[in-house]
Amino acid sequence: MKADIAFGQYYEGNSFLHRLDPRWKILFVIFYIVIIFLAKNIFSFALLILSAIFLTLISRIPLRTILRGLRPLVFIIFFTAIINIFWLKGDTVLVDWWIIHIYLEGLINALLIVVRVVILVAGTSILLTYTTTPIALTDGLERLLSPLAKIHLPVHEFSMMMTIALRFIPTLVEETEKIMNAQKARGADFSTGSLVRRAKALIPILIPLFISAFRRAEELATAMECRCYTGGKGRTRMNILHSSWRDVAALLALCALCAGVVLLNIFAPGYALAL
Repeated sequence: MKADIAFGQYYEGNSFLHRLDPRWKILFVIFYIVIIFLAKNIFSFALLILSAIFLTLISRIPLRTILRGLRPLVFIIFFTAIINIFWLKGDTVLVDWWIIHIYLEGLINALLIVVRVVILVAGTSILLTYTTTPIALTDGLERLLSPLAKIHLPVHEFSMMMTIALRFIPTLVEETEKIMNAQKARGADFSTGSLVRRAKALIPILIPLFISAFRRAEELATAMECRCYTGGKGRTRMNILHSSWRDVAALLALCALCAGVVLLNIFAPGYALAL
């Protein structure tokens, strides 16, 4: 069942992205998110789509795996698109019936918003979680935050906590699915009735899910204590992080992408995204 849950899981490989320094990859993800939100018109969004396709190709991750990672966000994407279609006004009317008014600008805006969300989730996942092991991610985050340790902030513990939380997202999703299937086998109904009734039907899911999450946390803490884990003080690392030409090449590629998006926003004519 866990094979059907792609979000937050590491996909083993030896591609160009897999071999990037995790410290740089964390910074690249932040930079890529900024670039995504800089895009304003159709042409700059087309360039972002090309960048996402390029990331998929060089990561060597199957498209099916990436699309599975988007499945939990289908409702949010659909809801966002509907809001933009029916609430955004424009000059070109497509549908004008009763209280329903749909404009061409609303459709285009909804499409661009959907593209933004899909690229945001897929692109950042490819750059980080799909191509970085949890251990490497912990090391990279800890090294980036290491200056904060000078003011006695628990950098190592914070990095470990964030990585464990990210690692257990697929596990909690799997556990939720198991509990729902068990409740359905006992006659529970989560799909019919009013909104209040369906919300109450979730209570038998939430209680065992919280109990299972606390039990897993206790088992993990016990396992770490049995392995003499006492935090980051005095710890050594088997693999020392080193930057390489790949990190420089990736940084230059992101700078070129950012410049392309900004130039297309300024000089390329086309519909601009309504904020």
